[in-house]
Amino acid sequence: MKKYDIVIIGSGLGGLICGYILSKNGYKVGIFEKHFQIGGCLQTFERKGITFDTGMHYIGSMEPGQLLYRIFKYLDLLDDVKLHKLDTEGFERISLNGKEFNFAMGYENFVDTLAQSFPNERKILEKYASDLKKYTTSSPIFNPEKLAAIQFFTQDAVKTGIGDYLDALTSNSELKNVLSATNMLYAGKRDKTPLYIHALINDFYIQSAWRIVGGANVIADSLCKSIESFGGEIFTQSEVKSIVCNASQATSIILANGETIEANYFISDAHPEVTLKMLDTPLIKRVYRERIVNLENTVSNFTLYIVFKPDTVPYANYNFYKFNTDSVWDSTEYNQIDWPRNYILMHQVPQKNMAFAESGVLITYMRFEEVEKWSNTCIEKRGEDYKQFKEAKKEILLRQLEIDFPGIRKNIKEVYTSSPLTLRDYTGTKDGSMYGVLKDKNHLEQTFISHHTKVPNLFFTGQNINSHGILGVAVSALITSSEFVDMKKVVKDFF
Repeated sequence: MKKYDIVIIGSGLGGLICGYILSKNGYKVGIFEKHFQIGGCLQTFERKGITFDTGMHYIGSMEPGQLLYRIFKYLDLLDDVKLHKLDTEGFERISLNGKEFNFAMGYENFVDTLAQSFPNERKILEKYASDLKKYTTSSPIFNPEKLAAIQFFTQDAVKTGIGDYLDALTSNSELKNVLSATNMLYAGKRDKTPLYIHALINDFYIQSAWRIVGGANVIADSLCKSIESFGGEIFTQSEVKSIVCNASQATSIILANGETIEANYFISDAHPEVTLKMLDTPLIKRVYRERIVNLENTVSNFTLYIVFKPDTVPYANYNFYKFNTDSVWDSTEYNQIDWPRNYILMHQVPQKNMAFAESGVLITYMRFEEVEKWSNTCIEKRGEDYKQFKEAKKEILLRQLEIDFPGIRKNIKEVYTSSPLTLRDYTGTKDGSMYGVLKDKNHLEQTFISHHTKVPNLFFTGQNINSHGILGVAVSALITSSEFVDMKKVVKDFF
C-alpha cells in the first residue's frame, strides 16, 4: 500500500503549485488526477494541428519585477513558458453601443488612452487608477508578511461592491460600463462582487498582458517536471472516489480502481462541494455541509474554437469584448431570443506567420440550466439532440461574429464547440462554473471558504479560496502550503 506525507487531490494549478512548494521542501507528495491530462483549466487540446487553450487564455504582470513574474521565477517556469506581449496601446478593445474603447498597459497610458474618449473625466480616471493601485498594493499579495491573517484585502475593498464603488466614483453611465467591461474575467455581479475582485483582475492586466505561446499546458508540464525532480509523484486517470476518516482525522483515499492510498495530510484542489461528496464522516457537520452545497457559483460558458484558413484573417494582438446590451452587467440574464448578449474573442499566438491568425477562441456566457437535461451523460455520448443544440448555438454565434467582422465566415476552416457540460466534466467544477464560488460582499462569511476544513488534516486550495485566476490561485496555494512549510521561508522564497 502506498503512503505519502501529503496526498493532493486534483492537478489543477492550485494542486500543482502546492505540490511544487511541498515537494521542494522535502515532503513526499502524491498527486492524483482523474483525467488523462493534468492541469485543470491549464488543459489544452489539439485539432487540425492547432493547440487550443481551454481555460487560461492570457496572463498579466509578467514584466521583470512584476508580481506574477516573481512567482514564475520561484516556480522555475520562466525558461519553459514562452510569452507574447499584447498591444500596449489597447490590449483590451471594448465594443459598446457602436463605440470602441481601449484599455492600454501601464496606468499613465491607461488613463491617457481612456481620456481621449472621456476628455471631461480625466480626474475620475486618475482616481480610479489610484484606487486600483491602493487596494491591490495594500493586500497580502504585495505584503506577504500579512498572509498569516488570511485577510486578502482591506475591509473597504471586501465589503464594498464594485457597483457601489463605481456609482460613488462617477455618474457617467458609459464610463462605468467601460471600466467594468472586462467583468467576464471574473463573471461578476454588479450588486454582489466585492471591489477587491475587480481591482485584483484589472490591476493584474493593466500592469502588463501576455498570451502564452503554444498553450497553457506548458505551465502544468513544467510544474510536473519539477515536482517529479523533487521526488513527488503524479498519477493521471486516478480518480479519488472517497476520503476515509477515523474518529479524528482523514487517513486515506480510495481510488476508482479500489486502490487505497494512505497519507498524513490531504489537500483537495477539487471544488469544495465535490470534496465533501467524497467524505462520509461526523467530522463534517450538517450545517457546514449545507453551507458549502448552497453556495452560489459563477456562471458557465459556451465556447467556439475556431481554425482559420491560412493567411486570411489578420492576427489581432488584443482581446475583443462585444456587448449587445446597454449594461455590461446584464449579459447573464439573456433569454432565447437575445442570446448572446456579450462575447470575448481572442486570437491565439500564431506559430508560423505573425501577420495572420491561425486560430481563435470565442467565449460567451451560458447558464447550466440550458444543458441540464443532458447532465447525466458523459463526453462523446450525449446524444443527437445535444449535438443539434450545440450546432444551433454555434450558428447563432457565427452569425453574430459575421456582423462584427464582415466576411470572416468565408475564412473559417473548422469550428469546435464546448458547453457547460464540457467544462464540468474536464475541470470538475460544479455545473461548469467558470470561476467557482461567487464571492458576495453582502454575505462575506458565507461565501468565504477557508483553506481549513472541519477535518483537521484535510485542506482546500484552488480558485475557491480567496480568489481565482492564476494570481489568486498561486496565493491560495501559498496559504495552504504554509500549513506545512514555515511561512517566513515560503514568503522569502516566493517573493
